[in-house]
Amino acid sequence: MTIRSNHRPAYAAVAVSVASIALLQNLVIPVIPMIEADLRIDSDAATWTMTAWLIAAAVATPLLGRVGDLRGRRATLLAVLGLVMLGDLVAAFAPNIGVLIAGRVLQGAGGAVFPLAFALLREFMPPQRLTGAIGSVSALIGIGGAAGSVLAGPLSASIGWRGLFEVALIAAAIGALLAVAWIPRSATRASGRLNSLSGVLLSGWLVALLLPLASGAHWGWTSPVTLGLFALAAVLLVAWVVSELRSATPLVDIRMLAHRSIWPVNAAGVLIGVAVFGFWGYLPLFLEVPADTGWALGLTAQTAGLVLVPLLAGMSLAGFATGALSRVLTLRTQLVAGALVMGASVVAAVLFHAAIWQLAVAGGLFGIGVGTAYAAMASIIVEGVPASSVGIATGVNANLRSIGSAIGSALMTAIVFGSVDAGGRPFESGYDTAWLTIAAVAVLAAVIVAVVPVTRRRDEVPVLLPTAPQPVLADAA
Repeated sequence: MTIRSNHRPAYAAVAVSVASIALLQNLVIPVIPMIEADLRIDSDAATWTMTAWLIAAAVATPLLGRVGDLRGRRATLLAVLGLVMLGDLVAAFAPNIGVLIAGRVLQGAGGAVFPLAFALLREFMPPQRLTGAIGSVSALIGIGGAAGSVLAGPLSASIGWRGLFEVALIAAAIGALLAVAWIPRSATRASGRLNSLSGVLLSGWLVALLLPLASGAHWGWTSPVTLGLFALAAVLLVAWVVSELRSATPLVDIRMLAHRSIWPVNAAGVLIGVAVFGFWGYLPLFLEVPADTGWALGLTAQTAGLVLVPLLAGMSLAGFATGALSRVLTLRTQLVAGALVMGASVVAAVLFHAAIWQLAVAGGLFGIGVGTAYAAMASIIVEGVPASSVGIATGVNANLRSIGSAIGSALMTAIVFGSVDAGGRPFESGYDTAWLTIAAVAVLAAVIVAVVPVTRRRDEVPVLLPTAPQPVLADAA
């Protein structure tokens, strides 16, 4: 088919677009103190720059993923990149925190790029190279997110925190130009319309759930606001499920997601999201605990960032190797193995953390586990649902991982900072307990995928897996 004949430049355009958005995920975390000082705000106000992105991405990812299924993925991708570039401009020149948060909301629409990218890959990649392409793009999502947090500090020292958004603007513009030039127009479209009621209910329960998860530690987990929002999220979730099951044109096909080939992967997505943020997100904080506690390493923020480099390398290696591994291991086996490696590496960090190199090795192994699990998860979803539903299905999976990350953050905060010394610093036992819990969560994800038997859906059209070596690394380069 013609649409597959130019897959190499189209793949490059998708990869650049994905990388430009992935950078924005954690870009502001290292520069929050700079934002506080420049805009003269407190830390509570500054953290909304992260919360706003999270909630906007959670809402936009499934909704715009479905719009891509219905109206064309290439056109939707370009529209999303346009919104992101507008958000970059707004954030770069924001005179106050309100405008900056508005810019971050616009940037959050970029979360929809990820499901759109996977759906586009299924359209134009040859079947024998699809798994490798999905694996490498999955790796780019993780690498970009981590690279944003690692590079933001050094870059901001040279160009300021506003300059970071200008760099993101340039990256998104390059991705958009390449998409216009190289990505073919979408050949597969779903029939029907966008279910507005389902969209409102879905957005409502996501916002009601993520707000208290992000701010519950500050508000108090038993405060009326926190408990009220959790209750509202539960009510809206039930209403959304009922609405989808009764609708002739559902936004999300609940029955498809409940199939045995899909729901264990989504359940694992939540648990792996918990584990990823619980270890990856808190490893720098662990490294930066002052050495005068008697047990900590007391690294600077810059040195702690360097310790994450093996994690990035491991994730990259595993993601790009997925295509080759699929010739000897099923995708489900890779997902199970990745989750088990994650759990084992976290246990290793609990047992051995007296030296920097020990945590660097544990981080590298954790990266291999994350890269393997993420790539396999995305491939299972893309190859296991009808072509017309890839956007919404991968969007839901991405959202579930985001919910897991929010749960992981809340869990770690409650355990690690639930008991502190006179100086407000956490105890070593707090990290040990939290990380052992995280390891158990990762193992549970592996168990769920391993024990649920797989059956093929009646409407499933299998995607051929590679039977010969794939030059995926060359394509990625």
